[in-house]
Amino acid sequence: MMKWIDIPPVWLCAALAIAWWQKTYHGFGLSFGPAWADLLGGLLVGGGIVLIGLAAYEMRRHSTTIMPHETPDTLVTSGIFKRSRNPIYLADSLILTGMILYWDAVLSLPLIPLFVWWTEKHFILAEEKRLRRNFRADFARYEKQTRRWL
Repeated sequence: MMKWIDIPPVWLCAALAIAWWQKTYHGFGLSFGPAWADLLGGLLVGGGIVLIGLAAYEMRRHSTTIMPHETPDTLVTSGIFKRSRNPIYLADSLILTGMILYWDAVLSLPLIPLFVWWTEKHFILAEEKRLRRNFRADFARYEKQTRRWL
């Protein structure tokens, strides 16, 4: 049961709920300013959704799991995975940033680096350990060629 709760979308929803709560109940009249924040926020959320779609497509095309606590059958290095080893986590961070901008949740900005740090420590490092163990030389090459985030 815990492995179904301890997944990145749940953590993203928790961070989004905190940002919404902060803006709704503790906004203190702070704002990013005019419509540029809404536009940039929308672009970041849209970009995040596109990244998730591209990554999910590649993982499905290679018949491997998208679940972070499971061991993948295949090392996916094509498509969006040529640019980032973790495009879904990058997308989650973009979505969080975009919603904070869109909601004018100024005081929630520290959630972004906190979310990135938590994702890396809690999910990415464990996934990379499994990939190193299962795909030794291939993952070593991939790790040298492709950055973890961007």
